[in-house]
Amino acid sequence: MAGSADGMVTLTGAGQDGADVDSSATTTPDTEEFIIVDNSEVGIYEAALGGRTVAGLVYSKAGDHVTLMATSVFPEYRGKGIAARLLSGVLAELRRQGKSATVTCPFAAAFVRTHPEYADIPTRPSRSTPPR
Repeated sequence: MAGSADGMVTLTGAGQDGADVDSSATTTPDTEEFIIVDNSEVGIYEAALGGRTVAGLVYSKAGDHVTLMATSVFPEYRGKGIAARLLSGVLAELRRQGKSATVTCPFAAAFVRTHPEYADIPTRPSRSTPPR
């Protein structure tokens, strides 16, 4: 994962910068560039694949704390691991920035529960999220 201008994060493979992206969970070719942009004006991390927006993760920020509220993938990209790649990238970026998170999105909560590699990111489950 590499950071760049304007809040953009580029994900290019499973082993980059320690980000553990399960590329076997996706059917998209590794040659297509997967980019996550923090659209802070509307509070959405947007994922693009091959230059096309394919998913979003709605969030809110308060200081160094981020609440991850809802994950959505366009229908034609569902079942290809896009949401997992988006969450992996966002969580890795939160880690890099030293931020904590509350997870209210059911998909994101399940993802965090089943991926212990993100245990070092301070997370607080919402009241509606089942405990880990």
